[in-house]
Amino acid sequence: MTDQYPQPNPYGQQPGGAPQYGSPAPVGKGGEPPLWAPWYGISFPKAFGRFWKKYVRFDGRASRSEFWWWILWAFLASIVVNILDGLLAGATGTTVTSTSTGYFGVRASSDNFVATLPAFLWGLAILLPSIALLMRRLHDAGHSGWWWIIGVIPLIGWIVLFIMTLQGSRAEGQRFDRPDRG
Repeated sequence: MTDQYPQPNPYGQQPGGAPQYGSPAPVGKGGEPPLWAPWYGISFPKAFGRFWKKYVRFDGRASRSEFWWWILWAFLASIVVNILDGLLAGATGTTVTSTSTGYFGVRASSDNFVATLPAFLWGLAILLPSIALLMRRLHDAGHSGWWWIIGVIPLIGWIVLFIMTLQGSRAEGQRFDRPDRG
């Protein structure tokens, strides 16, 4: 019995394997799409590697799974980094004076720079590539990547960005692809 009302495929293909819009991205070694193309349905470990391969590429698109798997990676890493900060604070005899809420979770703060060095280095390492990933995600949803700037507006900007990153892929996002960059 055939399904009379098939459900739309979230990965950009219609039933029967036909792409929802445009031609499907070419597949490189290991079945991975090229770096200029979004990877729909990427796995958790592959999202980590792809984030670092596309370190500061502001062109192209990123699928929802690429984006949200990276957010989970960054959140988990920030927990580890903050535990390390706490251990360093204890090892150097520094007491933790207060807590503050950071972008990737709750963070203890201290007056000792050595104790906060891991969190500082982690934040510095992921700042630009995280903005680049956000811009690529916005591209895939059909928006200009410059919408990321609305995130500087507390609460309202964050909510708008959250909603935009949850949106599905749109055909207009293909205008941001740069296959010539490889």
